[in-house]
Amino acid sequence: MPSDPIILAFDTSAAHCAAALLRGDTIAASRVEHMSRGQAERLMPLIQDLLTDTGCTWNDLTAIGVGIGPGNFTGIRISVSAARGLALGLGIPAVGVSGFDALSNMAKDGLPAIRAPREHVYVALPAQEPVLMAQADAESLGSLILNDDPDAQVRAIARVAALGWQTVSEPPAPLYVRPADAAPSKDSPPVLLDE
Repeated sequence: MPSDPIILAFDTSAAHCAAALLRGDTIAASRVEHMSRGQAERLMPLIQDLLTDTGCTWNDLTAIGVGIGPGNFTGIRISVSAARGLALGLGIPAVGVSGFDALSNMAKDGLPAIRAPREHVYVALPAQEPVLMAQADAESLGSLILNDDPDAQVRAIARVAALGWQTVSEPPAPLYVRPADAAPSKDSPPVLLDE
């Protein structure tokens, strides 16, 4: 009889580093560390601690679930890159889970909304592409399901990934609702001299 799948999920799409381990239908453990910087340095040690605490090894994993955003541009790239690398190295599938799908898994009634800077939210409107709008405007559309609990969100990422890991065909990719705020420097590059 095959054993229950073991799904490792993690998310760095906001000011946190979060991971959860799902065995079958049960969350074995989860960890959240709130941080505005340092997710790239902290993610792998956090995951290793989670695996050690649950008695799992990397080779016990069946699949990976990763939060793909929307959210912090760099944070999304950190977790998606880690998931793709781990999946390739371990020979297991990685499932990208949007914050909207995670929120919908957490609560069925309401409009999934992910906090953005300056009192705005990313909103998944029915049958439309996600949009960025003022939170007050989004609230006028109905009750919002907000991403205020990173522990509940990473647990939901694990549960959503458990539903789709057997049919995933593409590696996870970031979900960006708008382009990155970063822009190339306007300074002229230095002149290179011939040798």
